Amino acid sequence: MSDGDKAKPRRRRRRRRGRRAAGPPEADAERATSSGEKANSSSDQVASERAGQPAKPGQNRKPRPSRRAPERLRTVHETSAGGLVIDGLDGPKDTQVAALIGRIDRRGRMLWSLPKGHIEVGETAEQTAVREVAEETGVQGSVLAALGSIDYWFVTEGRRVHKTVHHYLMRFLGGDLSDEDMEVTEVAWVPLRDLPARLAYADERRLAVVAGELIDKLHTDGEGALPPLPHSSPRRRPQTHSHTRNRRPEESPPRRANGCGPAQ
Repeated sequence: MSDGDKAKPRRRRRRRRGRRAAGPPEADAERATSSGEKANSSSDQVASERAGQPAKPGQNRKPRPSRRAPERLRTVHETSAGGLVIDGLDGPKDTQVAALIGRIDRRGRMLWSLPKGHIEVGETAEQTAVREVAEETGVQGSVLAALGSIDYWFVTEGRRVHKTVHHYLMRFLGGDLSDEDMEVTEVAWVPLRDLPARLAYADERRLAVVAGELIDKLHTDGEGALPPLPHSSPRRRPQTHSHTRNRRPEESPPRRANGCGPAQ
């Protein structure tokens, strides 16, 4: 066999690798860095031109607006008392009427509610209920039983007020309806059966239901069958008197208007 007929050795195939530009690796790093800086600077310039402002070097993100901590409101607690005065307790329920007060809210609506007011120094809740009923309606009453308590929150004059109101069932003793109190727009005798529809607030409507149950017990078993009054101590310290006295947050400042309302 001649030399030309000898088998030639096979060449090993090598994988092709991506071409790399000539030069040391430091040059490649510099090129990558410079190209990234150019891209960032060009994008910042475009954003600044769109906003109508010249681009600033090194400006990559917008500063976050500073957040101001919300102001804390001072919390105060107020306690009031009032009553549902019923005329004709000894007669049939169909003839019984209750004294309500009305105030006009900022939408011009008449809102009917139970008379009530702040407990002053030296007064018990029952004494306050008798006094406030007389001041706001002009009629005198005596406390028979507790109807329950209502509490709610509202904000006024930079204060957060937590108000609690104690209500009592009261017997009418005498007097004539009068709206001499400047915080009352109108007063009226309202039939007991119409209280759920007339009272503006759901919590007071529930008290009217309790009053009806106590009146039934009074007719059936007598005044001695009524639950005893809860203990109430005279108030020792004065309390804050907000300008929203006896009002809910949605009501407007009290205004005097039409005088005594007719019995309805």
